[in-house]
Amino acid sequence: THAGKSRTGFSLSCGSRIDDRLKPVLLLLLLGALPVNADEPAEPQNPAVDRRLAADEIPQSNIEWRKRLTAEQFEVTRRKGTERAFTGKYWNTKTPGTYRCICCGEPLFRSGEKFDSGCGWPSFYAPIDAKQGDVKGKAIEEHEDASLAGIAGFGVRTEVTCRRCGAHLGHVFNDGPPPTGLRYCINSASITLDAEKGGSGGKE
Repeated sequence: THAGKSRTGFSLSCGSRIDDRLKPVLLLLLLGALPVNADEPAEPQNPAVDRRLAADEIPQSNIEWRKRLTAEQFEVTRRKGTERAFTGKYWNTKTPGTYRCICCGEPLFRSGEKFDSGCGWPSFYAPIDAKQGDVKGKAIEEHEDASLAGIAGFGVRTEVTCRRCGAHLGHVFNDGPPPTGLRYCINSASITLDAEKGGSGGKE
C-alpha cells in the first residue's frame, strides 16, 4: 500500500514484487507504526459501516471525515497512510462476504477473489466488478505513485483508490495469481466486511 511521510509519522508498505515482501515489513518495524491522536473517538458513528451512502451523504471536507472515521482509518484513507503489516483486521480472514469502502460504503472486493499473498495485508486478484476483457473493472481507480521510487526494490507503484469517494485503499501489483495476474494489496482500515449470512469465519 501507499507509503510516505505524513504529519503524524512515517508509513511504508508491501514492495513491488512478492519476493520482496519481507523488505517493507522490516522497514515498518524499523520506522514504527503511525501514532494516533488519543483525543479522537475510538469508534465514531460511521454510517458507511452499515450501508452504501447516498451521494449527498459523502463528506466533502477533512473536518467531516474526522467525525466519521477512527484516527487510523482517517490516516489511511484520507492521508494515504499504511497500517502495520500483519495487524489489520482482515489480513488473514476467510469469512465469506463483500468488502466495501469504509468511507462511502461502495462495494469493492469479494471474498472469493481474496488470496493469501504472504505480504501481511489483505490481497485480492480482482475487484468486485471485474469481468472478462476488463479485469480491473470501474470501482477502483489507479494513480501513479512515485513516493518510494528512490528506495531500491520499490520503484514507481500504482496506487488504488475508491473511484466514488477517493479513499486511499492500497496498491496493485502485477505479481498476483491467475486468472488476472494482479495483486491488490489493501489496508484493512480502508474496508469493511459484510459477511454472508450463515458464512463461517476463519483464518488463512
